Amino acid sequence: MSPFWNAWVWTITLVVILGCTLLLLATRKSEPYKDATEETTGHSFDGIEEYDNPLPSWWFQMFVGTVIFAVAYLGLYGLGNVKGFYGWSSVGQYEEEMAHAEEVYKPVFAKYASLSIEDLQDKPDGLKIGQRMFANNCAVCHGGTGAGAHGFPNLTDNDWLYGGAPATIQQTITEGRQGAMPAWGPVLGEEGVRDVTSYILSLSGAEHDADMAARGQQQFQALCTACHGADGKGTQALGAPNLTDNTWLYGGSFEQISHTIRTGRNGVMPAHKALLSDDKIKLIAAYVYSLSNK
Repeated sequence: MSPFWNAWVWTITLVVILGCTLLLLATRKSEPYKDATEETTGHSFDGIEEYDNPLPSWWFQMFVGTVIFAVAYLGLYGLGNVKGFYGWSSVGQYEEEMAHAEEVYKPVFAKYASLSIEDLQDKPDGLKIGQRMFANNCAVCHGGTGAGAHGFPNLTDNDWLYGGAPATIQQTITEGRQGAMPAWGPVLGEEGVRDVTSYILSLSGAEHDADMAARGQQQFQALCTACHGADGKGTQALGAPNLTDNTWLYGGSFEQISHTIRTGRNGVMPAHKALLSDDKIKLIAAYVYSLSNK
């Protein structure tokens, strides 16, 4: 936690404790204190007046106990980056538990460390471990079965933006990927966007307007071939998709393709090298590889 957020949390916590204390003191009457009084607050509604009675003693004492508990807890266990009397912190406990888990499960992962991703295809137990880690780290985007979603690649087919070789999959998980499709709307104008869309549809044999596609071909050759190639089959080194098939990351309708050309796309696959060990990444890569290589 940064110094700013550490100070922010401490400030809010102390202000709340102090505010509760002042509020409790404000409910007490000046001496002599009475549990009940005939005085009213002066507020009257429909002939009903409100007595100016303080909190019942037992209720007041429970609130006082809460404030004392809060102060004692801060002293014993601390808050944020500041450790208490016991030297405990949530971050320290997390690191301790992670170190313990690493020690306990290290032999399990070491069992598969020397095997290649291809060899792991014959190790059902190893693939099950990879599947469980995939569910914990990857399913939120790619789905529980790896079938993907709008904007998230399907990992069960043979269409790969950066390549589906074992080493490439492992590199993608380790280092992450940053895809960028520039917005061509300001350059092409709306008519140009529609023309290029028609040409792209023609590449995959989809229904299109021939005249618009003819005009869009020239614009495609001028703006898009650097990434997608002159034939539109894409470039895996850049993560530029193949436009001649029927696999679309963001949808293949005229409106969806037009939106991609007009506004661009920015896809991010986060790097997991800081979250997972190399052995764990290899098992996840082996599982992902198995999805499209049954």
